[in-house]
Amino acid sequence: MTSFTWLGHSTFHIKVGDGPAILIDPWLKGNPAFPSGYDVSPVDQVLVTHGHFDHLDLGDLRLLVEKFEPEIVCNAEISMWLESKDVPNVVGMNKGGCYHSKGVRISMTQAQHSSSILENGKIVYAGEPAGLVVRQPDGRAFYHAGDTNVFSDMSLIRRLYEPELAMLPIGDRFTMGPKEAALACEFLQPNLVIPIHYKTFPLLTGTAAKLREELGAESDVEVRELEPGVAFNW
Repeated sequence: MTSFTWLGHSTFHIKVGDGPAILIDPWLKGNPAFPSGYDVSPVDQVLVTHGHFDHLDLGDLRLLVEKFEPEIVCNAEISMWLESKDVPNVVGMNKGGCYHSKGVRISMTQAQHSSSILENGKIVYAGEPAGLVVRQPDGRAFYHAGDTNVFSDMSLIRRLYEPELAMLPIGDRFTMGPKEAALACEFLQPNLVIPIHYKTFPLLTGTAAKLREELGAESDVEVRELEPGVAFNW
């Protein structure tokens, strides 16, 4: 059994049965949707989809490194930037590649978005954005799409990795909205979708109810709307 705890926006604390505790897109202290009093513990691996502030906060990351000494898995450019900041245990990879560690296989996939880091008022190139598929020791896989628009090659993610659970952005404005996310479900064919990148700010207008409406009553896809800080067992 794997436990998924949404920490607001796109941040997840995932405890894989017979595997590691994973934190995806660590945005903690500045995250207005972060559940008050939640103990982010333990953390064996940190996975990063891209460089934007609401997915990667260097201050949060330093605290996690000091407390847990996790592996930090990200794209090559972010890995070099983090190493320049003396962050240890950084693992760089790129799209199409896999990284095997701590009983899981992490695959980096395409995403349609942008990626940068704001440092001292200047934009630092942070490589291309990505999605991540994690294959668990029990053989099941889950997919965190990061920030993305829908794209037809999501059908290749389905063909290659067969994720049964997908974490998809639905907020609109900066990512897919519900209409696009419903089409993403057609390409991916997951059993279960957890909406992400919504509710955080008023301008993110997408809702889980609208996603269900766009999927239609005939859809076999379950939309599971999580509350920040409340674990869901899968």
